[in-house]
Amino acid sequence: MNRILIIAPNWIGDAVMSQPLLANLKTIYPQSQIDVLASTWVAPIYRACAEVSEVIEAKLEHKQLQWGLRKQLAKKLESNQYDACFVLPNSLKSALIPWLANIPFRIGYRGEMRFGLINLALNNPSKINRPPMADHYLALSNALEHSQKMDANKSVDPKLKISLAAQQSVSAKLQASSINEKLIYVLCPGAEYGVTKRWPADHFANLAQQLISKAPDAHVILLGGKGDHALGKEITSQAMNTPQIQNWCGETSLDEAIALIGMSKALVSNDSGLMHIGAALKVPQVAIFGSSDPHHTPPLSDKAKVIWLNLPCSPCHKRECPLGHLKCLKDISPKTVLDAIQTLH
Repeated sequence: MNRILIIAPNWIGDAVMSQPLLANLKTIYPQSQIDVLASTWVAPIYRACAEVSEVIEAKLEHKQLQWGLRKQLAKKLESNQYDACFVLPNSLKSALIPWLANIPFRIGYRGEMRFGLINLALNNPSKINRPPMADHYLALSNALEHSQKMDANKSVDPKLKISLAAQQSVSAKLQASSINEKLIYVLCPGAEYGVTKRWPADHFANLAQQLISKAPDAHVILLGGKGDHALGKEITSQAMNTPQIQNWCGETSLDEAIALIGMSKALVSNDSGLMHIGAALKVPQVAIFGSSDPHHTPPLSDKAKVIWLNLPCSPCHKRECPLGHLKCLKDISPKTVLDAIQTLH
């Protein structure tokens, strides 16, 4: 197996949890070159994976066929003469490119009418007893019959590296803001999924104030995408615009966010892509779960502490609270999270 292509998932957290698959493929085929076709959104994750030789960025959009773009990409990829392709999303459109590129082995889970497009298919696990996503992706490395099987006891904790350029960029930004990079707490208040994954803004504000109260020389940086900027602004406002609490949501690239998280004393986040980045960087972290299931998408790190109330109504996996109270998140107090942070050091 000389050259392997990975069709990346579309979510940051899922991309992080696919790294153990890459590591296992590199163990099975140490001489192979592993390339990843990824949307611009998740490409930085694969640039932070030591196993990846080339990240091929494409402007692939959610829920759009983009037939012309897929044919164009397939033609380009065909010349690379890949031996195998691992298709991580379950969609029909994600399987089109390797099929059009005439890659001999196209490996993935059965899904969305893609018989023939995927010619080495595994059954999707039951939604009731779903394995953690890292294990789900890792199992694909057993699909090739002639490959050695993975060790059942093999660690599946994702691991990312920080690029020197991103680290230097973040250090310069911190220096310009007179922030000591050794005294940073990072709070990630967003979650792309929706409000049922977001710990309340006033709780984040209260926690940030308590952190500064206990460590006056420290800074709290709110981190997230452009869509989280208003949420960050609400938090800083509720925290009385304390100068040591800064809203960087939407003001860093994902490469820089990875570097900033890697520098932090501790990370506090919802169940989000940035949570999984923190776990892969092995920083001390507290992960807050509401409507989702920490057994399926846990932060895979021995430095992570999960806070989940496990109410009778959860996990509901709904974007809006079906009962209208959001107790699964509101009832997690800032003091509970602060106490958890203090046990991490």
